[in-house]
Amino acid sequence: AHQNCTWSKDHVQVEGGKLRLSFDAKPAGERQYSCGEVQTRKRYGYGTYEVRMKTATGSGLNSAFFTYIGPTDKKPHDEIDMEVLGKNTSQVQLNQYVSAKGGNEKLVDVEGGADKAYNDYAFVWEPQRLRYYVNGKMVHEVTDASKIPQNPQKIFFSLWGTDTLKGWMGKFAYSGPAVMSVDR
Repeated sequence: AHQNCTWSKDHVQVEGGKLRLSFDAKPAGERQYSCGEVQTRKRYGYGTYEVRMKTATGSGLNSAFFTYIGPTDKKPHDEIDMEVLGKNTSQVQLNQYVSAKGGNEKLVDVEGGADKAYNDYAFVWEPQRLRYYVNGKMVHEVTDASKIPQNPQKIFFSLWGTDTLKGWMGKFAYSGPAVMSVDR
């Protein structure tokens, strides 16, 4: 209900070896906008997760690389996030949820902007430690075991928008199609 777009397979493409997720004003169902997401079917546990991506720009948009498992998979809501909010593409927001409890947000600078060039984002997930990296530099470490997810999760890439989460993602203002591109 918090999204203003409908997931559409037409908004997921591979061009020139890059995954391309898009957001645009093509009505789908009851919503005015369409957006793209991919997720793995398999669940993954501890390890290193990396992406090289260029994010979308625009207030009210979210370009996300994350892991998630939850009630739809008959598991508690666990999640590890690296999200770039289109209202300020000079930062990436890090967060994690354990049994639906979040509130661990941390904003980290992305030198040169997440939407201007491809940047490397990664996290190393271990039972007692979670480390986040931007362009090869460790930018945050979590060592409180109560704030580290334990359940294997699916991997997601998504680009979506909202009209309702203004305090977090900014006031939505459509200014044309937007694209999130994943190089690897």
